[in-house]
Amino acid sequence: MATQSKSSNGRSAKAGATKVKSGTKQAKSGAKQVARAERNQAQTVAAAAVDIPVGAVLSVTDRVGELVEPFTGRSTAERKIKAYRSELRRTLKRTERRGTGARRKATSEAKKTRNRVEREAKNRRRTVESTLKKNRTEVEQRVRNAIDEQTTRAQDIVDQVTDQIAALR
Repeated sequence: MATQSKSSNGRSAKAGATKVKSGTKQAKSGAKQVARAERNQAQTVAAAAVDIPVGAVLSVTDRVGELVEPFTGRSTAERKIKAYRSELRRTLKRTERRGTGARRKATSEAKKTRNRVEREAKNRRRTVESTLKKNRTEVEQRVRNAIDEQTTRAQDIVDQVTDQIAALR
């Protein structure tokens, strides 16, 4: 059994050494992959840093070319100016129509509001006047009743005093 354990120990040691070597290789391979990915990312960022300004310059160049092209010849320039004038005229007319419509609408709303306020004020005035008239009539009636009552009492007292004077004679 001792021989077997020696040989199995030797095999285990060799297998362990092989595993360590392959682990070291894998670690080196992983580090290389990380370095490669970082390098690729840096290249991508650097390319974008160069490509964006170049693309912007090309876009501006195209746009300037589009703007200048109609004005290279006299007839094309005149046509383009005529087109701009007619477009400006149409836009101006459209804007004027919108402004006219908005003004009419605002005027109409103002008139409606004024009429509504006047109608409400007239109704409130009528209500106040009718209440005032009713209250005045009621107060006048109370005053007349009080005067009549006091006049009747005074007459009764005068009649009593007259009867008493006549009885004394």
